[in-house]
Amino acid sequence: MLESVPIKRLVTRLLILVVAMFAFGFALVPIYDVMCKAFGINGKTAGQYEGEQVVDPTRQVRVQFLSTNAIDMVWEFHSKADEVVVNPGAVTEMLFVAYNPTDKPMTAQAVPSISPAEAAMYFHKTECFCFTQQVLQPGQRIEMPVRFIVDRDMPKDVKHLTLAYTLFDITARQPPVAVHTGG
Repeated sequence: MLESVPIKRLVTRLLILVVAMFAFGFALVPIYDVMCKAFGINGKTAGQYEGEQVVDPTRQVRVQFLSTNAIDMVWEFHSKADEVVVNPGAVTEMLFVAYNPTDKPMTAQAVPSISPAEAAMYFHKTECFCFTQQVLQPGQRIEMPVRFIVDRDMPKDVKHLTLAYTLFDITARQPPVAVHTGG
């Protein structure tokens, strides 16, 4: 009977630990967002923008493009140019090139980030390959556009921003495709 009290206490503590770990895992994304905002890193971009802008011809902003593959992604992935100089309010397009060098179809998802973080709310994408998953067949090469507007209301001291994409292989997360054999 003496052994059952310590065992019950141990089981109770372990259950509390499991619940606490689950709660921490559930709260991790909001905590991450708060920490990133507090430290000014990982500027997330909003979804598709449909507003109107008037071009400011007196001001220029340099937009740099970075493209990175996640560890397990084997595609070639890069922008056609390293940077562009834009006038706030003007719609600008940049093409990104993706190539699947493997012998199997693959699906990818691009995740954007803007730096400095305070500029993210002034960077509006009107069209972006990051809005949808990209499926490439073996050996296929495609050009993927991103169209964007740097808002006229962006603080005047921000003269340079970076749009970075990380490309993730999400092939394993896709449902299997049924193959029709005829008949």
